Amino acid sequence: MFEKDNLENIKAVLENGGLILYPTDTIWGIGCDATNPEAVEKVYQLKQKNRNKSFIILADGIEMIKTYVEHVHPRIDTLLLHHVRPLTVVFENARNLPSNLIADDGSIAIRLVRDEFCQNLIRDYGKPLIATSANVSEEPFPNNFGEISSAIIKGVDYVFKQRRYEKEAKEPSVIVKAQDDGELIFLRE
Repeated sequence: MFEKDNLENIKAVLENGGLILYPTDTIWGIGCDATNPEAVEKVYQLKQKNRNKSFIILADGIEMIKTYVEHVHPRIDTLLLHHVRPLTVVFENARNLPSNLIADDGSIAIRLVRDEFCQNLIRDYGKPLIATSANVSEEPFPNNFGEISSAIIKGVDYVFKQRRYEKEAKEPSVIVKAQDDGELIFLRE
């Protein structure tokens, strides 16, 4: 799985609050340990992102999601496991995450990754990762590695070798907000 990338080096970067540039199950993303407030701040600075807009985090399974939100409605649990296109759910009442990652209303956006590469990375690391598009805020997101600006590449501590040469354009995930009753409000389709 990590034949081109050294997993121990990646884990050391994440453990030390560093930033990674990696292929997610959607588009190339800037990532860090989602539980490290200093690393989260570095991502805000690199992206030049407004602090009132939070980031998506990636989890490897439902159990990891349950660690970071108060309640996962059974409908949402089932939907996450069976949804074909990558799906990000905005959950109410985030917990066990830094305050600079949680939205002002107390919510957090989480995507259960389906991509084997990302699942293994997160599972091996043992914590969720931030996944935000590899661009400066308000600029178009890159469709592939070749479209990532040199400023973003230079601003991270580790750039993955995996999937750099793929040219197929991928789309961001569908984003929905989960209501207490399990109903969904679509924020991005």
